[in-house]
Amino acid sequence: MIKTTQIWVDADACPNLIKEILFRAANRTRITTIFVANQSIRIPSSSFIKKILVSPGFDVADNYIVQHMQEKDLVITADIPLADAVIEKGGSALNPRGELYSPANIKQRLAFRHLNESLRSSGILTGGPLQISKKDIQLFSNALDRFLSKISTSE
Repeated sequence: MIKTTQIWVDADACPNLIKEILFRAANRTRITTIFVANQSIRIPSSSFIKKILVSPGFDVADNYIVQHMQEKDLVITADIPLADAVIEKGGSALNPRGELYSPANIKQRLAFRHLNESLRSSGILTGGPLQISKKDIQLFSNALDRFLSKISTSE
C-alpha cells in the first residue's frame, strides 16, 4: 500500500493567516494536515485536520514531527534546523514566507542561521524576523499550491 503524503505544521510559531490557508487546503485536497504544538491551538472540525499537543520544552514539537513524518511528507516551518532534519529524512519543508527548502539550499540557510545567531549573541545583530506581509502570504499560498499540484499528479 502506498502511503499518502501528509502535511505537518510546526504550529506554535505558525502565523494564523497561514494556518487558515492550510485549513482550506486540507479540506480541498483531502490531505491529512497535522498541527503539532506545545500549547493549545484551535483547529476546525474536519476529518483531514488533526492536532497533536506535545509537552512543553525546547524542540519537543520539532522532534515529534521528525520522528513521525515520512518520506515525501511536507512540513511547514520557519525553523531551519527542523527543515534540515526533514530534508535529511526525505521530506519537503516550506516556510510561512513561501520558501521551499531543498537539498540545494538548506545547508546555506543553516550556515546563515548559525552566523546570525553568533552575531546576535555578541550584540552585533538585534531584532528578529520581520512581520509576515501580504506578499509573503501570497508566496506561501502559491508555493503550497505548486507542491499540492505536484503530488496530486504523482500519486
